[in-house]
Amino acid sequence: MPLALGMTTTPLALLGSRSKVAARELAKVSSRQKDAALAAASRQLRCEADRVLAANAVDVERAYEALASATVVDRLRLGAARVESMAAGLDALVALDDPVGEVVDGYVRPNGLRVRRVRVPLGVVGIVYENRPNVTSDAAGLCVKSGNAVLLRGSAGALETNRAIADILRSALEATGIPADAVQLVEDTRHETVEEFVTMRGVIDCLIPRGGPSLLELVRTKATVPYVVDGDGNCHVYVDRAADLDVAVRIVVNAKMQRPSVCNAAESLLVHADVAPAVLPRLASALAGVELVGDEAACALLPGIGIATEQDYATEFLDLRLAVAVVEDIDAAIDHIARYSTGHSEAIVTNDYTAAARFVREVDAAAVLVNASTRFVDGGELGLGAEIGISTQKLHARGPMGLRELTSVKYVIEGDGQVRE
Repeated sequence: MPLALGMTTTPLALLGSRSKVAARELAKVSSRQKDAALAAASRQLRCEADRVLAANAVDVERAYEALASATVVDRLRLGAARVESMAAGLDALVALDDPVGEVVDGYVRPNGLRVRRVRVPLGVVGIVYENRPNVTSDAAGLCVKSGNAVLLRGSAGALETNRAIADILRSALEATGIPADAVQLVEDTRHETVEEFVTMRGVIDCLIPRGGPSLLELVRTKATVPYVVDGDGNCHVYVDRAADLDVAVRIVVNAKMQRPSVCNAAESLLVHADVAPAVLPRLASALAGVELVGDEAACALLPGIGIATEQDYATEFLDLRLAVAVVEDIDAAIDHIARYSTGHSEAIVTNDYTAAARFVREVDAAAVLVNASTRFVDGGELGLGAEIGISTQKLHARGPMGLRELTSVKYVIEGDGQVRE
């Protein structure tokens, strides 16, 4: 009997047991060998780019047939530049220091015990993600470099692309003496598999979901394994009264339009009332193609825009839509952000040091930017190599998750025969 699309002959439990074995082997591998594997994967991705793009074309065509939105297609589609970016991300990881074995701190107790905290891999990392096949390469590379096996559960919509990328990565690992099962793709894309995946206690040591509200809600309600949420990005840019307006226009346009379908794109614009008459018309012109909705004050300055609802200010649009509000002062801006922010990335544009310092101190988010676009909240842009996600939680990891965020610590205690009294 033929298998349905997305089914696999390998049960999830068997994939999990293979990951556990691979994780133990990978923990023994030297930094040099891991780097050799990543370099080989980078070369092979470049050599087999046509194979990846052909697989991606199948997925994109299916997305069009299913009448997927422009945002979904943008996240799914790969071009030569994006494949090159994936390969470059692996190269960047090779250049970074291996966190495994790093001594976090150490001290000597009065009784002579020598105590160190040393970084160690988490073990098996599980990733659930939707329609972003570059995550397959980024997550696998980060996990291998940090000594972790990875179980990848992508979406049905990106299955052919994910298969091609995972196969290339596994081949590169095997060619350099690392177990191919350190990277495994779950090809069963049924909803029931996600529910099983998030309950693999004893197999998955850390789960990282990357997707929309329904996936995050499933994880919050069903997961029995530790998880770090790669959360929504309802990001704000606040243009202060002391902003350089040329800089403000450049930052807002970049934050909204450079790639609107990603989590670090701006979704709300806050403008101080003193500069709103001067800057909002300029911004409306520069944001051509973006649907603007605003409060009463914004609508008075930009008569052609729609009226913003409460829901608009609370929504991560992931599209060419922007909610605008005119605020009386920085206090009102900070209050607005506190009310609607998802804690991802928040930016202020100002030349007032005191205002910038207040914003940095009082805004509660994984990343706060001063005079820079929210689009910089990205592992590669911040020098972490690729990233496995951007955590909006406060425990274990917060912000872009790079190599160190994929490790834990163990205490190493050395003595000379001491016993406790």
